[in-house]
Amino acid sequence: MRVGLLQINPTVCDLRGNAFRIVQSAEKAFNDGAHFCLTPELAVIGYPPADLLYYRKTVEQCLEAVKWIAEKTAGMGPVLIGSPSIKTGSDILFNSAFLLNQGRIVKIFNKTLLPNYDIFDEERYFSPSEGPGFFEISGQKVGVTICEDVWNDNDFWEKSKYSSDPVKALADMDVDFIVNLSASPFSEAKHKLRLSMLSSLATKYRLPVIFCNQAGGNDELIFDGRSAALDSTGQVIAAAEAFKEDVLLVDLDDPKKNIISCSDFGLEKEIWEALALGLTDYVRKNGFNKVVLGLSGGIDSALVAALAVYALGAENVTGVLMPSPFSSQGSIDDSLKLSRNLEIETITIAIDELMNSFDAALSPVFSGMSRDVTEENIQSRIRGNLLMAISNKLGSMVLATGNKSEIAVGYSTIYGDMSGGLAPISDVPKTMVYAISKWLNSNGKVLIPERIISKAPSAELSPGQKDQDTLPEYEILDQILHLHVQCSASEDEICAQGFSRQVVRQVLSMVKKAEFKRRQSPPGIKVSDRAFGTGWRMPLASKCSIVTKK
Repeated sequence: MRVGLLQINPTVCDLRGNAFRIVQSAEKAFNDGAHFCLTPELAVIGYPPADLLYYRKTVEQCLEAVKWIAEKTAGMGPVLIGSPSIKTGSDILFNSAFLLNQGRIVKIFNKTLLPNYDIFDEERYFSPSEGPGFFEISGQKVGVTICEDVWNDNDFWEKSKYSSDPVKALADMDVDFIVNLSASPFSEAKHKLRLSMLSSLATKYRLPVIFCNQAGGNDELIFDGRSAALDSTGQVIAAAEAFKEDVLLVDLDDPKKNIISCSDFGLEKEIWEALALGLTDYVRKNGFNKVVLGLSGGIDSALVAALAVYALGAENVTGVLMPSPFSSQGSIDDSLKLSRNLEIETITIAIDELMNSFDAALSPVFSGMSRDVTEENIQSRIRGNLLMAISNKLGSMVLATGNKSEIAVGYSTIYGDMSGGLAPISDVPKTMVYAISKWLNSNGKVLIPERIISKAPSAELSPGQKDQDTLPEYEILDQILHLHVQCSASEDEICAQGFSRQVVRQVLSMVKKAEFKRRQSPPGIKVSDRAFGTGWRMPLASKCSIVTKK
């Protein structure tokens, strides 16, 4: 038995393009000897379709696309494809897998377990199936599951989220192996957990498990591909490429013929590749080819510039230097050296006169008041306006350069350095920004000037300013933020880890106060278990004292 895994990169609601990708990939798989093929979850519409599913016309068009795929694959063999479906005579939607063969829809399987946590919101759109099913090919029973259906083993997880267990149900049906159509988003180190979980299932039920995952970026989410097949002992016998489209042929009878692509990266490289894929797909799927960003001479803008060049090519990246009277010559020199290393075009616009104009315009209102953060923020907003003007005129997407640490505590200016169409490193803590930069420089040519990495970070909005004037050291800050944001730890729980209560209270208070800024920030790229995106749902106005909750 040979199974073709069609690891495609769909664009949400590009039904024609996605259908063509499926047919093209299926043709390759069948030409290489596949007996049947399967796609990722909801491959026809792309994951996640979100509220587009509320439009019945969209779902009806998905069905038309499924029929078109059936027609185009009629002479090839059975294809199991992911698409939404409508229950006949109702408005009830299912997350489904359509079995196509000989030009028609043979059978429809519906997803049993609907995730409703973090970025997942499937109960908002779909109804669950009463249970899984199987189909037969060449005398073998193939059990069909869709993504979350395999994430519910009581022996692997300490506590199951659901009362039903689709994999056990299929094992009780005496299926010969299980396939899983998946759209499993990337987060750091998740790949090993996913394989461990699939291996546990295969071993427990003595059944091969075949997992076909989506590749590519859709909005904030990255899908790392890495489709795989595991034999009944839990060993990986085939594995697809990471962070790219692939067609993987799985020979269950002769595993020595299979390909196992190397997809185990170090942490820095894994995050780098995920960010590059997310940046590429977000920019291009939104109709842009070029990007523009401010170069401050700091580590964040340097890393974003290097990432943009890697993802899009140097010819599609423009760096803008916007020095103020507080910008050090060293920072200007560092930005220019960075741009030469990256071979990108630069534009320099001094903002001294613009700052003076704002001072003059506001002087009647601010008369008798001393300079403070207000004037600092004006500088940032001038720069944001200039970048957006360049974007409007030249058609380049603005990349915001804030990292997760700054965004968490509000160390950023709304309508200033937060301006942009995408914030590529907004889910990357400052300490990881440094780690990735050092890793990048260690792989051949030094791209980020050493002085950018070694100097104390500063926004340079006032004389002698340093980040640590108002923030804890980033090594401490990032540990506290990890515990609070990703582990949902309270003040007492964090202090129990040995951190100063005064520092913890300061950080948690800043996180809460910055919520209104994050609500208005550009979308980012999710690479952690919990990012400041659709999976982070906090009220703007509340008196919930999360800082003292035990």
